[in-house]
Amino acid sequence: MAELITRREGAVGTILFSNPQKLNAVTYDMWSALPAALAALDGDAEVRVIVITGDGDKSFISGADISQFEKLRGTADAQAEYNQAVERAYLAPMQCSKSVIARIRGICIGGGLGLAAACDVRIAADDAVFRMPAARLGLGYGATGIRRFMNVIGPANTGDIFFSARKFNAAQALQMGFLSQVFPVAEFEREATAYCRMVSENAPLTLAAAKFSIQQWLKDPADRDLASAAKMVAACFTSADHKEGRSAFMEKRTPRFNGN
Repeated sequence: MAELITRREGAVGTILFSNPQKLNAVTYDMWSALPAALAALDGDAEVRVIVITGDGDKSFISGADISQFEKLRGTADAQAEYNQAVERAYLAPMQCSKSVIARIRGICIGGGLGLAAACDVRIAADDAVFRMPAARLGLGYGATGIRRFMNVIGPANTGDIFFSARKFNAAQALQMGFLSQVFPVAEFEREATAYCRMVSENAPLTLAAAKFSIQQWLKDPADRDLASAAKMVAACFTSADHKEGRSAFMEKRTPRFNGN
């Protein structure tokens, strides 16, 4: 059964793309369900960081479920409706106030690559394989999606992966800046869990302010809300968490942040 599975472990919320018989290919219903799933975790006060990952160790997401294309993308109207659902899914991680981390094992191609690009941070095992096969399928890739890749890896690397439609490995993805960290397969579960937990233990107001500012600088100048970014930064300095952070530093202990 193809589905999204949402769970929470401590302060880490996880959305699992589960369609293992098709290497976690994403159905229309899964695309459509992602914004609500992310919004629910974003609204959960106990959640400090959100992780998107795939079911099993063979695939993060192998792209859209091509078996649905004839039925759901066979006409211009159907294609537009399908594309809107996918774009809403891509926008959802960026619209979250909390950090969204793509945790990648195995295959990450097509729609999986696009969704990973929409996350704030991408970490992977060294067995991960990446590809943007649009040019092999005759698909047009929207300008908004192209810009999303350019924001992450720049125009030259974006041109490379789209023009060639080649596969590239985790080391190459790290080199081009698509990935933040790569861990050996044998250590991935431990290291990825530790990284996500580390993020979840940091001051929520600081994380939210940093993410908001990053998102503003990625927008066109006329659309940036730097005034709100400044207010969020100011709120950090007057927060109880800032006081706790100072005290913990002086007392040489781990801070306990409450998000206020």
